[in-house]
Amino acid sequence: MKVLKRFFFSSLLIFFSVFLYSQGLLNSHHDFTGTSWSGGEACSPCHTPHNANMLVPDSPLWNHEVTTASYQVYSSPTLNSNPGQPTGFSKLCLSCHDGTVAIENHGSYTGGTQYVTWGNVTTDLRDDHPISFEYNTALATVDGGLHDPASTPSGLGGTIAEDLLQSGYLQCTSCHDPHISRNTQGCIGCHNMATRVTTDLSLRISNTGSALCLTCHDK
Repeated sequence: MKVLKRFFFSSLLIFFSVFLYSQGLLNSHHDFTGTSWSGGEACSPCHTPHNANMLVPDSPLWNHEVTTASYQVYSSPTLNSNPGQPTGFSKLCLSCHDGTVAIENHGSYTGGTQYVTWGNVTTDLRDDHPISFEYNTALATVDGGLHDPASTPSGLGGTIAEDLLQSGYLQCTSCHDPHISRNTQGCIGCHNMATRVTTDLSLRISNTGSALCLTCHDK
């Protein structure tokens, strides 16, 4: 029985790896297979089938150290939502992107020294799009400049609420999918800092003509 379970989970992990590669993980800025600390593994820096970190509810078999940082969150006198400290998938994203956790700290390893230095959002989120707030019909009605997430198509097959929100909340993953890459240039596509191409590589919807922004915003 143990052998069968081991075979099942090994097969699942292999399938998961192949699936992610087919979706665009290869050559993306979340492809760590070329690093010494990943052991050449595609999935394990973030995911594991056993002993997953469940500090964040609904974590996707999480394998990376989770940040414990406190953040300065976005605020504005014209903001009708109420962003709080990052929750859900946003907290998982920030576990690499806030600069407080070493990028190689996954599994049981916590002694890393390498940090994400390009594209870091830091712990000051005041100049970034607000995250971790409830986006619903009531908010769209009060705001007047937002589409109703319950009925507006996302462009991905369902509504905004179905495809882009996590349990009704807007998170980093509403706009970004780490398993997607629009990179067609290999390594240089992610490391070409002169053109800042990394800002678009993982968008769930291409933002040509502000298409992604206009999915939710009515103006």
